[in-house]
Amino acid sequence: MDNLISVVRKLALDEGFDDVGYINIESLEFNNEKLDEWLDNGFNASMQYMNRNVDIRKDPSKLIDGAKSVFIFLQNYYTDERLTNNTYKISKYAYGKDYHKVLRKKLKRICKHIEENYKPLTTRIFVDSAPIMEKALAQKANLGWIGKNSLLINKKLGSYFFICGIATNVELTKTTSAKEPKNYCGSCTNCIDACPTKAITSPYVIDSNKCISFLTIENKENIPEKFKGKYSNWIFGCDICQQACPWNKKLKPHKEPDFKLSDKIKNMSAHDWENIDEEDFNAIFEGSAIKRAKFEGLKRNIDYLR
Repeated sequence: MDNLISVVRKLALDEGFDDVGYINIESLEFNNEKLDEWLDNGFNASMQYMNRNVDIRKDPSKLIDGAKSVFIFLQNYYTDERLTNNTYKISKYAYGKDYHKVLRKKLKRICKHIEENYKPLTTRIFVDSAPIMEKALAQKANLGWIGKNSLLINKKLGSYFFICGIATNVELTKTTSAKEPKNYCGSCTNCIDACPTKAITSPYVIDSNKCISFLTIENKENIPEKFKGKYSNWIFGCDICQQACPWNKKLKPHKEPDFKLSDKIKNMSAHDWENIDEEDFNAIFEGSAIKRAKFEGLKRNIDYLR
């Protein structure tokens, strides 16, 4: 299947992905105790879906019948574009169209090609849509290392990238590309020191109950008063730990048109954000990841900062 690896790599680059790796599932050796400990500590907050299908998270071979290998793709979303001055902040990954839909279309085209040409190969796509530890898979596929802020870091791409993949029912090669990558964080604690809510409780461990990204997106409850004055105007997600990371200091902007900063969002003033109604919300954020927070959630986030 070495030829399949070459074909998928070419297809991936043609689709605009920035890097691709692969791994035979039989080669995986996860430290599943870390996942159990994280869940036992309640660090998943109200994300109860993290408690489901834990067996699949620990054993990706259960993703599809006879799953034997996984391709992992990285897509840069870094941009030096900025929102209008004197306004609220959203994570860079939400500047353009919803990445779930954009990446899924790319992966579907790749799957269509390889399923037609490598029968009886079967596939399953995942873009934050399967109970699988994407970062751990990517690390094992030698696409980077897990940083102290729990994000995957790649030497060329930093950490501003999406991770997605394709599981297949074929063994890719007898000699897997998987190996334990070197961790280049060293003694640096910039991300830990920069987090205003102290969500990075220790290197590599995130308490979602304190994480601005969780509190402004997945969280359905009121934001705890104890975080007042620590949000730095973030109303959807947070890039603070990424901004602090030395590996993100000299990055090249992405080339994906669908991730370009929307003019509608770019030109919104603080007044526009504060006075948005549900009709405006649906019109402005059609096809955007920001809709995940829903209108009520976004208004809550804005009101919390006022």
